Amino acid sequence: EVKELLKLNEDPRVHGVYLHLPQASLTSRVLDTLKPEKDIDGHIMKSISPPNAFNELGQSCVLTLNQIISTDAPLEGKNALLVGGEGPVALALQCLIEKSGMVAVKINWSSTSLQRQVFFVLVCVRETHFFLFPFASQIDIEISRAQIPKPVNQLAEEVGLLPEELEAYGRNKAKVRLSLLDRLHTQPDGKYVLVAGITPTPLGEGKSTVTIGLVQALSAHLKLNSFACLRQPSQGPTFGVKGGAAGGGYAQVIPMEEFNLHLTGDIHAITAANNLVAAAIDARMLHEATQSDKALFNRLVPSVNGVRRFSPIQISRLRRLGFNKTDPASLTPQEVSTFVRLDLDPSTITWQRVVDTNDRFLRKITVGQASTEKGQIRETGFDIAVASEIMAILALADSLEDMRNRLARMVVGTSRAGQPVTTEDLGVSGALTVLMKDAIKPTLMQTLEGTPVFVHAGPFANIAHGNSSVLADKLALKLVGRDGFVVTEAGFGADIGMEKFFNIKCRASGLRPNVVVLVATVRALKMHGGGPNVRKHTTNLSLVAGGCHSNLRKQIQIAHLFGVPVVVALNVFKTDTQAEIEHVCQIAKECGASDAVPCHHWAQGGRGSLELAQAVNEAANRPGNFQFLYDIEMPIAEKIRTIAQKVYGADDIELSPTAKDKIDYYNQQGYGLLPICMAKTHLSLSHMPDKKGAPTGFVLPIRDVRASIGAGFIYPLVGTMSTMPGLPTRPCFYDIDLDPVTEEITGLF
Repeated sequence: EVKELLKLNEDPRVHGVYLHLPQASLTSRVLDTLKPEKDIDGHIMKSISPPNAFNELGQSCVLTLNQIISTDAPLEGKNALLVGGEGPVALALQCLIEKSGMVAVKINWSSTSLQRQVFFVLVCVRETHFFLFPFASQIDIEISRAQIPKPVNQLAEEVGLLPEELEAYGRNKAKVRLSLLDRLHTQPDGKYVLVAGITPTPLGEGKSTVTIGLVQALSAHLKLNSFACLRQPSQGPTFGVKGGAAGGGYAQVIPMEEFNLHLTGDIHAITAANNLVAAAIDARMLHEATQSDKALFNRLVPSVNGVRRFSPIQISRLRRLGFNKTDPASLTPQEVSTFVRLDLDPSTITWQRVVDTNDRFLRKITVGQASTEKGQIRETGFDIAVASEIMAILALADSLEDMRNRLARMVVGTSRAGQPVTTEDLGVSGALTVLMKDAIKPTLMQTLEGTPVFVHAGPFANIAHGNSSVLADKLALKLVGRDGFVVTEAGFGADIGMEKFFNIKCRASGLRPNVVVLVATVRALKMHGGGPNVRKHTTNLSLVAGGCHSNLRKQIQIAHLFGVPVVVALNVFKTDTQAEIEHVCQIAKECGASDAVPCHHWAQGGRGSLELAQAVNEAANRPGNFQFLYDIEMPIAEKIRTIAQKVYGADDIELSPTAKDKIDYYNQQGYGLLPICMAKTHLSLSHMPDKKGAPTGFVLPIRDVRASIGAGFIYPLVGTMSTMPGLPTRPCFYDIDLDPVTEEITGLF
């Protein structure tokens, strides 16, 4: 308490402090610490802190709500509605409100209407626990700032980490070392829960908030060890259209600014590694085009103190070429030529540079135009950083050694003789591992209620598998123990993110999920039932039922293909009626869900997801019968057809001539045993974004087939996939700024 009071004493935004502590804590030392000018006996308040991870609810800490008096908007004459306000905290709030020139209006919980001219609402849930709801777009960041995260070393101790297993990045986040897996290798894993969704509207249906609300409910209310594992968001959408991805309301990761921006630099490491490969490709083509075999050999294997030696990565290349030699002087002229010349065909290069910014003008560029590049001009482009294959590798690797091997296997193009050229051929794979050595460690953060979160990796959900990392899941499953829960999220709808989670991620990790939580919203169900996309709807049970019997039913059936029970989580919005909520839950159970419950986590935090937590706990304790959708040894075309027919509902697939040629080539190169990662629109179960519900009677066109050999999957292209978003007319960055005095970020959401 003394430490927190010292902070409040020096905080210019805090005008007064009301001490609401257990009597035993009101010692003379505590009372003497508070500055007399701030000891106003109720002008600002303390609150019960969120539950510590794995600990009992109710430890006391300071929570200052200074937005009331620090807002830039004029306060004089405004109405402040105090809902459910009784006791000393409510009196303190009323005093502060009136002192600032506003009018305090008090009503009880049963009031059916609010006054029109209300500036903000203070909701007193208990005497010492309240929420602030400003009527503005910045509610998420205001809620995030209203809670001071517990120090990350304290969080780490609570979840069972040793000090030597933690690498702190400031006060609020830390990397966790993989040595934890060795220490806890005999510890049984906890329950494994995947949060997926129905086919979404363009706005998304709230999988992240459901994930966070669920772990908060499991921890705080069911007293079960719980961990959330989330993807790291790209800065492209953060400054573009979508905004951040920390969750929202009272179900978010904090501090949300750190979560949504640089975090611990993983995406920057991926960008550096990816672009090193791109630089190596162009430099190698330049040098091969302008030097003789002898000159190339002398530079690639230089003489040091009169002695030439191959580096380990060069010896690996010699062995792949079938040359069992280690002495540079023993190579024949033909062997020297084969060794030094990758002979990349520029038209086959698939590797592009990346940047973590939405920049449409980088989609197609020309490089090599300077005179120093000696005419080595070619067309290429940029992808957004999270579309890099290195990101997918980070998400699927299960050790540092596995990551190094995957990075070495990445194919960047084909030689003129038709042979794949890898990063190991370029001699760069070891350097990539060095750049990625810290990125492989998951980042520990926390939710608003103090539940632990691993944030790690963020691969695209179309050309990649759209899931957080295998390592984060494995670490969390060991930390929570046999009776605990790890909740992770899959990108897009269940037909994409969940299918890839099962067929790609679970194959790589060896982990098996216990439950699928399928997120739905009334607005999305109405859209699938025949209503417009995201416009406001009046109550329409017929549209709701149509969406339930089509898209919701189909997504439940997809989960059942893998033998996993489904709990439907209806993410409730304030415009949803009770009749609609009950209708969805009833039909969902009729469609095969183990249970279906409404969720109010955005407004109520973990308490609003208690019913979901109970349903998940019950479903997770039932015997499972997990199975993959297809045998990995099936031909590539048959694996694609199986997904199209059983998951999407297609009659068949249609392979273009290009797709057929690529499949033949991949079979020839020995890539036929890789799983499939379909690159398809997320806005429909079909390839046609406008076809909602559960379309049937269509043939799925496969335009092209590509491969991420390092990540370990084949990805067929259904239509055109953009890997570099653009900026809209008015991007999010218009509203983002920094207060130079407080250093607080404004406009981020």
